[in-house]
Amino acid sequence: MQRLISIFLFLGLLSISFSCRRKSAEDEFGKFASQFVYSTLATSPIMATSVGYHEHQGVHLDEQLDDMSAAGLQKQRQYFASMRDELAGWEKKPLTAEERADFDIMQDLVSLNLLDLDTIQSYKHNPAIYVEMVGNALFSPYVLDYALKAQRMRQIIARLEKVPRFMEQAKSQLTDAPEIWNRVAREENEGNIELIDKTLRGEAVGELKEPYEKAAGPALGALKGFNEWLETGLSKHTSDWRLGKGVYASKFRYALGTNATPEELLHDAESFLETTRSQMLELSKPLYARYYPGAAEGGLNQVVGKTLEKIAENHATAATYIGDARRDLDETRRFVREKNLLALPVKDNLRLIETPAFMRGIYAVGGFNAAPALQPELGAFYWLTPIPENWPKERIESKLREYNTYGLKLLTIHEAMPGHYVQLEYANGVQPLARRVLRSVFGNGPYVEGWAVYATEMMLDEGYLNNSPELRLTFLKQQLRVAANAILDVRMQTMNMSGEEAMKLMTEDTFQEKEEAAAKLRRAKLSSAQLPTYYLGYREWVKLRNAWRQRKGAGFGLYEFHDLALREGAAPMRVLGKLMDGK
Repeated sequence: MQRLISIFLFLGLLSISFSCRRKSAEDEFGKFASQFVYSTLATSPIMATSVGYHEHQGVHLDEQLDDMSAAGLQKQRQYFASMRDELAGWEKKPLTAEERADFDIMQDLVSLNLLDLDTIQSYKHNPAIYVEMVGNALFSPYVLDYALKAQRMRQIIARLEKVPRFMEQAKSQLTDAPEIWNRVAREENEGNIELIDKTLRGEAVGELKEPYEKAAGPALGALKGFNEWLETGLSKHTSDWRLGKGVYASKFRYALGTNATPEELLHDAESFLETTRSQMLELSKPLYARYYPGAAEGGLNQVVGKTLEKIAENHATAATYIGDARRDLDETRRFVREKNLLALPVKDNLRLIETPAFMRGIYAVGGFNAAPALQPELGAFYWLTPIPENWPKERIESKLREYNTYGLKLLTIHEAMPGHYVQLEYANGVQPLARRVLRSVFGNGPYVEGWAVYATEMMLDEGYLNNSPELRLTFLKQQLRVAANAILDVRMQTMNMSGEEAMKLMTEDTFQEKEEAAAKLRRAKLSSAQLPTYYLGYREWVKLRNAWRQRKGAGFGLYEFHDLALREGAAPMRVLGKLMDGK
């Protein structure tokens, strides 16, 4: 899963008004797009740092936090409302295909933010957004070498000084929260406290030690006080995490950039799930006979389930888990290069690290954090969440069985090679710069997540791991999970699907381990309109490749197809084929 950009990383400093006027074909859309991108980045200093944008109109963004006060939120509304009006003033038809794609991304982004600010109002109900903003504000300058370490530590200190006010803003905005959002916020905030109290404190040496201690004390007090307030105060005011049919349909449209309805996607995903289960049965039969010689065949769930159980016995230990992923990363890189499936980045700037503690609520397994779009040389991160030593033995085993030898390889393909890492490195070559940022940071979710799923299947189709049937069966199990992601999101957000029904779908119909299913259920309650991006995007990528192959006939080649599609960056899937054609 690519790291999510929270809507509230957009909130903050800047109020910009634009005149609403009808544009002519002679106007330069590129100038407007550039203004849009950099103005939006400037409204969120936290996000700007992670993208590589450090100064805007004399303001040193790396020293600031986002403004979550009532006045700051009102500025945000005014900004996005002005952008909505400005976009309405453009004649879309005279624009080039590339400009129309950028227009669609901007329009969806503006609509999504206004929906959240005016209707969903996450800032009133989700304490985790404040916790994660603090964590990102401190973690990005710590891990990204965009300046000398001493300078970055001074910027961290400047941000620490602002944490007490920021947490007061959070308390003044929050009115209620679903119990699970409250609990996850407290858990993630413990990661912030550890980051300040241990990791960053250890880096503040020499002349930085005294100012760090002066800033860290009040910041730690504010974060601990926020957790206490969440537990004893806000916990008395609970609310529902479900969006409901109408609001969800709007968010679904803007977040996924699709004309499909949630109901249409749900029907398609449920049909795909049943077809994939049948494929798994046929693939499982010879493996089942090998694993259980002489045993009578039962129904689909028995044959497939018992076969998967046997495959899952081959797994790492908690101690070797991350080391095995590093080995898999090297292995997949070699395979992509040997098969010439696509162009790999010239400079290897990928690092595999443990998922930051303050992000483990949503990234229970792992994720990908792209290199800054404006400074890609600083490097990208494949996050892998370590298995806690204090977990019960049964829980550790469940996690290791789900991400067994084959599952871990598939995860590494998805997140890194040639999944998110390669796709985002291509995106960091998009020109002009404003388009690069627009499509890297605010681009189409189904393009991004769909590529990672499609790329995983493509690797297997090209013979990765010697066409291992165990790997293919494990992948098909993950395809069930991709479909279940979409089913869960639509049914839980709009049809009152219960937690018990969700667990049954995951553990019985899609063969997930209990630990994995519990983590996904939690994630389904924490997010909305993100889980369907995998399935929708995968289906669109396959459709696009098949159409391209049919057009090219004998001249079709995967390298060319991948190169053309990835060079566009995360454009809306509905227009990607036209962009590849130059239309």
